[in-house]
Amino acid sequence: MGLLSGYTKEEKSWMMYDWANSAHSVVVVTILPVFYNSVASFTSDAAKSMGTWGYCTSLAMLVIALLAPVLGAFGDFQGWRKRLFTAFVAVGASACALLAIPPLLGFTQPEAAEKIGLAVLILYVVSQIGFSGASLYYDSFLPDVTTEDRMDQVSTMGYGLGYIGGSTIPLLLFLVLNMVGVDMIYCLSFAFGFTALWWVVFSVPMLKNVHQKSYIPRHRGAVAETFSGLKKTAVDIFRHKEMFYFLIAYFFYIDGVNTIIHMSTSYGDTLGLDTVQMMLALLLVQLLGLPFALIYTSLSKKFGAHAMVGVGILIYMFISVFGFFVREVWHFWVLAVLVATSQGGIQALSRSIFSKMIPDKARSGEFFGFYDIFGRFSAIMGPSIVAITSGWAASILQKSRNIPANAPQEVLIEISREAAPWGVLSILIIFLIGAFFYFVMLPKQQSNKTQ
Repeated sequence: MGLLSGYTKEEKSWMMYDWANSAHSVVVVTILPVFYNSVASFTSDAAKSMGTWGYCTSLAMLVIALLAPVLGAFGDFQGWRKRLFTAFVAVGASACALLAIPPLLGFTQPEAAEKIGLAVLILYVVSQIGFSGASLYYDSFLPDVTTEDRMDQVSTMGYGLGYIGGSTIPLLLFLVLNMVGVDMIYCLSFAFGFTALWWVVFSVPMLKNVHQKSYIPRHRGAVAETFSGLKKTAVDIFRHKEMFYFLIAYFFYIDGVNTIIHMSTSYGDTLGLDTVQMMLALLLVQLLGLPFALIYTSLSKKFGAHAMVGVGILIYMFISVFGFFVREVWHFWVLAVLVATSQGGIQALSRSIFSKMIPDKARSGEFFGFYDIFGRFSAIMGPSIVAITSGWAASILQKSRNIPANAPQEVLIEISREAAPWGVLSILIIFLIGAFFYFVMLPKQQSNKTQ
């Protein structure tokens, strides 16, 4: 692949995992919410399906966020990082494979729909835990596979490969099968099963060629030392003010990014937008993702990674406002292009910025555990805020129009549709807080460091 010329075997193998796991990021995170909404439409909870999905996303993130520092610390032991990485890939891919079953079951009866909907939510949470846990170890391998001066480039190219491979090919196959007349039920089952297979197969280069070079030797009492070491790492982060304020900023702005990723199709489906058109718009996001990620990398060499992450934050603030006005499919297409400009760049450069800040590479797992906990805890907040805000707006609309709680489902669904944009607009608050720490507080610490 000419695109990867100039990269080492380890760098290529590490980047290929983005190719592997990005299928989950698109197929499960964006198509599954639409399927869940279809199942939920046959239950008594149809009007609240967007909120339920948001809360379950938050639950998955909460589990991994609570475990992240400990998981990261154990990953620093010699030989453990890859074993734990493999275990989480197996858990996530297995849950993803099991998701191929629910679409084949009849769910048009309320009782069956309740059970299938619950099964989908459980498998979704488990797959997210597997995905997030494996991602923690994947990120912490970055200092092992490349040098500090190449981290921006390698990290961004990893996201780029995810866009042109995992994020595109499984979704494209799903759309092609649907367009040639295959029943949507079978398309969904194929998509989830194929995603699990894709995830496992393309994880092999990472498992085969990437090795843990920085580690803490195992010895008697090492586990106890690990827990005390977590406290030391937390103290190190707090004392390292530049890292601390970066993580606070990251906590908020990456929350907005993740919330938009996880809630976009659920939001579009709530508004009644055409499902196939939304999938095509998301396919466009993936096709544009690589060139824009490379643009970010190129511009970061000239203006710096910090400046380009700042650009991404500003673009996402505009996206939050624009999302409030989305009513038609073409609005969703515009939103997709705006997301494509910055999604990969802001994630990749954030990862490399933090990796460069780590003072002790042998403890990269511990530090990335805290990096991950900031990212995952933020992912709890965003979907919950969207769910709470949209529910609050729906309640106000319902009361203002004197609509009873036992009104027909069609009426309640229409109220939820009108309230949903307020949930999306609430994401702007999160970006504003992140922007304050990134543009105001972080530069002050960087200035103090150079004095």
